[in-house]
Amino acid sequence: MFRVLQFNMQFGMVWSDTAPDAAPIDLGATVAEILRHDPDLVLLQEVEHANVGGAQTQPPPNYTRLKQALAGYDSWFSYPKADPRELPFGIGLAIFSKTPLIETFRTDVPSPAIEFEFGGKKTTPTDRLMIGAKTVIAGREVQIYNVHLLAFFMLGSSSTVFPWQRDLVAERLASSDVPTIIGGDFNVSEHESLVEQFAEFGYATVQYKVPTWLRRPFVLDHVFYNSGLRCVGHSIENSRASDHLPVIADFELSG
Repeated sequence: MFRVLQFNMQFGMVWSDTAPDAAPIDLGATVAEILRHDPDLVLLQEVEHANVGGAQTQPPPNYTRLKQALAGYDSWFSYPKADPRELPFGIGLAIFSKTPLIETFRTDVPSPAIEFEFGGKKTTPTDRLMIGAKTVIAGREVQIYNVHLLAFFMLGSSSTVFPWQRDLVAERLASSDVPTIIGGDFNVSEHESLVEQFAEFGYATVQYKVPTWLRRPFVLDHVFYNSGLRCVGHSIENSRASDHLPVIADFELSG
C-alpha cells in the first residue's frame, strides 16, 4: 500500500475564519501537515506566492524550504510560464516522492482571453500548468500527474463553456497505459461534469461529496486514478494550514 497527499498549500497562508485574506504565512504549518500523514507521494499546488508583474523568484523560496524539511523525498517543481499579468496569488506545482522520480515533464495549459477586472484594471487570465513524473512502487511503474486549472467560476463562467483545459488533461490521461494518479486543484465548482468526463477515460476520483475549499462549499481538489490502482481508503483532513483541505488516499496496485 502507498499513500498520496493532495494539497493546495496556498503558499503557506493559514486559514482564518475572520480574516481569510489577511492570515499569516506559516510554512511550518504546511510542513507539519504533510509530515503527520507520512505520505509516499505528495502533490502540491500554489507552492509559491506570485509577484506582481510576473517576476519569478529563483530559487523558489518555499519549494527550497520544503525540500530541506522533507529530507528523503525526491521532488520536482515548476513555475507556470512567466507572465506580466500574474496576480498576487499562489503559483507553482510540486511533486514529492519517497521513491525516485523519473521522466519529469511540465506543460503549459492555455487559458482563454476572458476579460475581468482586478484592482480597478481590466486583464485576462494567465496560462495554467500541468506537471508529471514516473516512479517505481513495489516493482511497478506508476505515472503521476499534478495540475492546477483556472477557476472559471471566479470569472463568471464555467469550464463546461471553455472546456479545453480539462480536455487537454483528459487527453494526457487517456495516453497512459500504466497505473496512473492525477491530483490537483481542478477549480471546477460543479464537479459532477468533471467526474463524468474523466470516467469516460477510465478514471475515478477517491471522493466527490465532502467540500475541500473553506471559502465556498466546493469540491475543487481531487485524486483521480485508473484501473491499475485500487483505492483502499481516503479522508478529507480538517486542517487550517491552508484555505484548501488536504485529501489523503491510500492505494494498492491492482492486477
